[in-house]
Amino acid sequence: MEVSNDTRRIERGDEMCCGVVAERERSRHSSSCRLLPSDNDGATEISGTLACGRHDVLQLSEEFQKLENDPAVGLVIVKANGKVFCAGGDVIEYYRCLHRGEWALAIQIYQKQLALDYLVATYTMPLVFLINGAVMGGGAGLSMNPRYRVVTENTVFAMPEAAIGHYPDVGASYFLSKLPGFFGEYLGLTGARLNGAEMVACGLATHFVPSKNLLLLEKSLHEVDVAEPNTIQGIINNYTHQVQLKEDSVLHRLNFIDHFFSKQTVEEILSSLEHENATLKEEWITKSIRSMKAASPINLKIFLMSVNYLLSSFSLFLRVRKGRFEPLEECLIRDSKICAHSFRRTVSNDSLEGVRATLLEKNYKPKWEPSKLELVSNDMVETYLTKIPEIKGWKELQLPPRDMREKALRAKL
Repeated sequence: MEVSNDTRRIERGDEMCCGVVAERERSRHSSSCRLLPSDNDGATEISGTLACGRHDVLQLSEEFQKLENDPAVGLVIVKANGKVFCAGGDVIEYYRCLHRGEWALAIQIYQKQLALDYLVATYTMPLVFLINGAVMGGGAGLSMNPRYRVVTENTVFAMPEAAIGHYPDVGASYFLSKLPGFFGEYLGLTGARLNGAEMVACGLATHFVPSKNLLLLEKSLHEVDVAEPNTIQGIINNYTHQVQLKEDSVLHRLNFIDHFFSKQTVEEILSSLEHENATLKEEWITKSIRSMKAASPINLKIFLMSVNYLLSSFSLFLRVRKGRFEPLEECLIRDSKICAHSFRRTVSNDSLEGVRATLLEKNYKPKWEPSKLELVSNDMVETYLTKIPEIKGWKELQLPPRDMREKALRAKL
């Protein structure tokens, strides 16, 4: 089946979604988005500087839906213009809502973001994400599920939510649980950063293309006659370089990571790391310990709960990675419920507490509640999965039936 060679490109100005630091230097109403006229090859661009607030999410959703239903479009390219691809500027708006006591509004905006992630993950036509810059938090939820995820030497990935009083969400229990062994637990609990080569090696990205070749890749994609997987894959392969992991890459320590992060509780993971660090003294272990001790205790436990649960059978405990066996929509619905409890502070006041250090007080040190892992009971964590009472402004996330057409993450290791 032939498809029109009209290729659409969704672009952002300086950043697709700005990070927290960039937002501090921008007025609240400076976000803008404009649809530019088609250029010679029929490509349509969206350009502007966005903070990934409610209006930006709605505009992206509308644009994706419009392109998906346009018979003249056969391929959509998503990229950003600048040093940041998408780095979770959404937390700014959530924090402002919570600061005003509008938790229900915050969760409404959050659910729209989850719906956008779901739309992108189940898109009915080929999507090529060109991730040339930092991709973290909400940006990862948007970009980690499409079939073609191209990274460069400028790409940096992380899920550092626990450090600000949240947990790795937006479907992270789905895409992190599919990484080799317990590498997903390591990334979610420590907020560790990966470069582009490491993303390809572990399966978070599909192709590594040097940034200097991205424009050539785009041009070749615009010239495609038949927008079908083999053709697109072949074009991207022409510009792809084999990844070489640095000698100190944490991916060379997967056996150690599996040993530590396969433990059943956060306390056991941290204890085993500290015990090993007493003799081994490897930098990645030291950083892991430091990050986990600085993070919100309850959100570390919420994350571990969201990717795993324990089944009792014949006095044996079998660890099952929930996200690996659940469809994406169930992971997103669970995220919606957990975040609703977090935003309304059902159990803890930690929700986005760490954002204050960036927005309000430069040297502010988050005050976590509960303050220690041992003070976070299983009952507290399980509360985040309970039904929210019928409250004005709140309703469960509803996602329309759609096929998960894209392929699962595959590690190159």
